[in-house]
Amino acid sequence: MNFAASSVQYRGIIPPMATPLRARDELDVPGLERLIEHMLAGGVHGLFVLGTTGEAPGLSYRLRRELIERTCRQVAGRVPVLVGVTDTSMVEALGLARVSQENGVNALVVAPPYYFPNSQPELTEYIQHLAAELPLPFFLYNMPSHTKTVFDLETVRRAMALPNVIGMKDSSANMVYYHQLVRLLPERRDWTLLMGPEELLAESVLLGGHGGVCGGANLCPQLYVELYEAAVARDLARVAELHARVMHISSTLYRVGRHGSAFIKGLKCALSESGICDDFMTEPFHRFREPERAQVRERLAELGLLREAVRA
Repeated sequence: MNFAASSVQYRGIIPPMATPLRARDELDVPGLERLIEHMLAGGVHGLFVLGTTGEAPGLSYRLRRELIERTCRQVAGRVPVLVGVTDTSMVEALGLARVSQENGVNALVVAPPYYFPNSQPELTEYIQHLAAELPLPFFLYNMPSHTKTVFDLETVRRAMALPNVIGMKDSSANMVYYHQLVRLLPERRDWTLLMGPEELLAESVLLGGHGGVCGGANLCPQLYVELYEAAVARDLARVAELHARVMHISSTLYRVGRHGSAFIKGLKCALSESGICDDFMTEPFHRFREPERAQVRERLAELGLLREAVRA
């Protein structure tokens, strides 16, 4: 496989798909199918399965395999599918990678193993070992808030020398760091740089990035696709208009809960209230109770998203 040639397809909006659950170890299968079709109808450019928004660390390996299989079967090659295989166990990461390959996944996504802190030499060696053993091209996933580890720029540069490491998703929300990543892009023209926080999507694309992994695109995919397209076209008036709407969603819908889980709870509750999928959550989290659900319904109505999601 020509990894360098394949990486240029990863541009645009690639939502980190929520995982519709009906119980602790049971997928909401009809909800999963509706969610996938809803995002594809909104024009997204790919899907990222088993990311943070998908509550991946809280899912059993059995359910992760089922999710990969069902998603790939439903998507049926219409857009690229990326799968997160981040794990504290190399054996389990490689196992999920093999399942991904068997089901036609296009690329993998790997964050540093969490729990134990990683030094940069150890992280570089880990990436090299992955590059030698993973059966698919893969993205680095920079998420220091969850892993306690940042990919230093020199570590990224060394990873760029490996042909099957094809890009990076940066969820650090550190725009100085992101500027530095953009400055590395001329060293490898086929490298893909994606932004994690949706609030930074517009400026990241205007600065030379290639798209975003936006959680809100589960709910209103067309909004994020249009914002990406406006940024690529450098239509600054349109960018300002659409970015303001994204920020309104971020500052209302994602702020209903009181804890760090508020973003995922708010998003899954909104998907449930829109008739797309169940909002059962991985433990220790639980779905919003009625007072918070009422707030989500109010905010969906104010934003015009309830009607939009149901219609789609």
